[in-house]
Amino acid sequence: MPGVYLLRGGLVVDGSGAPAVPADVALSHGRVVPPGTVNPQDAAVLDVTGLVVSPGFIDVHTHSDATALDPHPTPPDLAWAAARQGVTTEIAGNCGYSLFPAAQDGAHAAGLRDFCTALLGPAGDPVPGMDGFAERHNSAERVNNIASLLGHSTLRAAVMGFAQRSAAPEETGRLCTLLDEALAAGAAGWSSGLIYPPGTYADTAELIALGRISARHRAPYVTHLRDEMSGVEAALDEALEIARQSGTALHVSHHKTAGKYAVGKSAATLAMMDAARAEGLDVTCDVYPYVAGSTSLHAMLPPWASAGGFQALLARLAEPVQRERMRASIEHGEPGWENTIGNGGWDRIDVAGAPRHPAAEGQSIAKLAAQAGQDPVDFVADLLLAESGAVTIISHSMDEADMQRVLAHPGTMIGSDGVPRDGKPHPRWAGTFARILGRYVRELGLLCLEDAVRRMTALPAERFGLAGRGLLAPGAVADVVVFDPAAVADQATFTDPLQLPLGIEHVFVAGQEVLRGQQLTGAAPGVTVRRRA
Repeated sequence: MPGVYLLRGGLVVDGSGAPAVPADVALSHGRVVPPGTVNPQDAAVLDVTGLVVSPGFIDVHTHSDATALDPHPTPPDLAWAAARQGVTTEIAGNCGYSLFPAAQDGAHAAGLRDFCTALLGPAGDPVPGMDGFAERHNSAERVNNIASLLGHSTLRAAVMGFAQRSAAPEETGRLCTLLDEALAAGAAGWSSGLIYPPGTYADTAELIALGRISARHRAPYVTHLRDEMSGVEAALDEALEIARQSGTALHVSHHKTAGKYAVGKSAATLAMMDAARAEGLDVTCDVYPYVAGSTSLHAMLPPWASAGGFQALLARLAEPVQRERMRASIEHGEPGWENTIGNGGWDRIDVAGAPRHPAAEGQSIAKLAAQAGQDPVDFVADLLLAESGAVTIISHSMDEADMQRVLAHPGTMIGSDGVPRDGKPHPRWAGTFARILGRYVRELGLLCLEDAVRRMTALPAERFGLAGRGLLAPGAVADVVVFDPAAVADQATFTDPLQLPLGIEHVFVAGQEVLRGQQLTGAAPGVTVRRRA
């Protein structure tokens, strides 16, 4: 249960962006209270001299929807890498896939289940709605909190399966009704992943219709753009047009300009966002501080390959004629498709997670295919078949200067885009927030400490309607992190991706200490947090 704590002698960075001030901080029964109201004799007094006390960090972009629900995670503490770096609330449901809603009829149930478990993990069976999501997580022993967006791909699959076509009017109506219900129940917004089937099959009109629902709820539309590579400017223009036509707030996920044809384009895309704000649109974005991304291996294939769902994809992968067609699509491209390999190459794609083939993890597709004496497309097809489609990858595709430009831009928030899966997941799941504070604040001075903390606390709390969080002020929920500004640093690497960060000394969730001296205490006060406009 929450207790009474008095944190003495620290440097308070309250999340607002105001200058840091030396001050005591008091926590009582789950809330921040004025220090003078707490009797030291009745409190656990912690000397935090030389340390920073701030609101708990909010990770605006995770794929941890089902991680804490897995009774047998590998390794056992995989789910809590975020909490170990000070993240007290994770926002899941990103890139168009979420744990809800469940299929609306039996015809789509199996396909949606295959889709969710392949992408979200073995505990990723979809649930009926936001209430079902909350019930599952509130029944789990969570160390930190979780909020969720409604994923457009999951929504679309629940209503119309994996059909590669535009939604009919009655289907659009059903999509809008389910989004309306989810937002009314406290979903933090809705997301799209427009490079991933079935979301990629949606036209702009469908997304505008859904945007009108989020506008009415004053909730954001959060998008993984249709192209983050050579077509990034056109893809961002589509997202801005959705916001313009629907009135919804827009948040661009993990903003990047990736691939050899988009180096330097972040200057243009950020200028587009600035112009949209000047026009009156509500536009924000987030970024992770790495130049490699991570996703599912099947996302390297053309969208038509996944029409009909995961089982249809696997059937195509087994057919030599279909493999040849995939190879041609990758070599020559297709209109409207991002084509990661065409923008980079198989030598820049490493296997991150392949549970039945652990020896492949950490090696590039090009190298593995050469070792096997295969064409890369054939190797990829065989690996996906052997793993039932559940393979994750690392994509080395970005430029440091572009990433830093996005990170330094006013209003950018921080999201790990963590994919907590078996194998060698991207180190961003365990290192993002410590890396911001260590490398980009202390070492490079790209951000000042107060601004960095604001981007990780108050800014996302406001954007996603997480009332009572993000500021260290009397009455706020006592989600608090204490860290050493001189020592905080990420240690996670691509070869050792869950290595603990340095310098995170205490983490409190709702007034309970969940981390002390870089060790979890065993407390599990985390709950599902719902949006409040």
